[in-house]
Amino acid sequence: MRKKVLAGNWKMFKTQAESEMFLKGFLPTLEETPEAREIILCVPFTDLNVLSRNLHGSRVQLGAQNVHWAENGAYTGEISGEMLTEIGVRYVIIGHSERRQFFGETDETVNLRLRAAQKYGLTPILCVGETKQQRDAGEAEALISMQLKKDLVDVDQSNLIIAYEPIWAIGTGDTCETKEANYIIGMIRNQLTNQNVPIQYGGSVKPNNIDEIMAQPEIDGVLVGGASLEADSFARIVNYQ
Repeated sequence: MRKKVLAGNWKMFKTQAESEMFLKGFLPTLEETPEAREIILCVPFTDLNVLSRNLHGSRVQLGAQNVHWAENGAYTGEISGEMLTEIGVRYVIIGHSERRQFFGETDETVNLRLRAAQKYGLTPILCVGETKQQRDAGEAEALISMQLKKDLVDVDQSNLIIAYEPIWAIGTGDTCETKEANYIIGMIRNQLTNQNVPIQYGGSVKPNNIDEIMAQPEIDGVLVGGASLEADSFARIVNYQ
């Protein structure tokens, strides 16, 4: 039985004070949320400590947005697995399209980060997906297949989440047709050795399309950007019907 995983990615938003305000509005909405749903907030590094304290004993798990492959060292601006686990982080996003696009992330470095995350007991959320140009050229499936082949070398698929994020749909308001997203996610699953890996959809997920997205048989959850920044909005998503 694949679990349902609903994760918010705050990207570079929210101060510590703002994150505490968010939790005051969000946590009370989870009283009726089915126990089988895993809820994760992946937040900026400065928010991790305050959320770790405030989420203790709650339904929500804590996630980070990156991890380095080294235990320590001269890597200015990076963070290690041990630093994250020490404050209660359990999940980490790796290979997000914005990291690949703006910060030089490659499939090789994604693979190193995935293996490091697992070494320290973190569950990685691996992001894969195509650009509009690649999609229009009919290259989406081949590209995603190649990403998986390179990213998952020596990665333990029993401790993994994958997020399919069509890059052209992130923050644009355009959403991949649910049947198309379902098809791509099924294609991803067929390339895995572990069929129980939860596979999420990410790309302009909103309260008004979450029910349709989660009705698809291959989609096990969502990775939510902007709609996870408002308590009411994210509450509607995790409490999908």
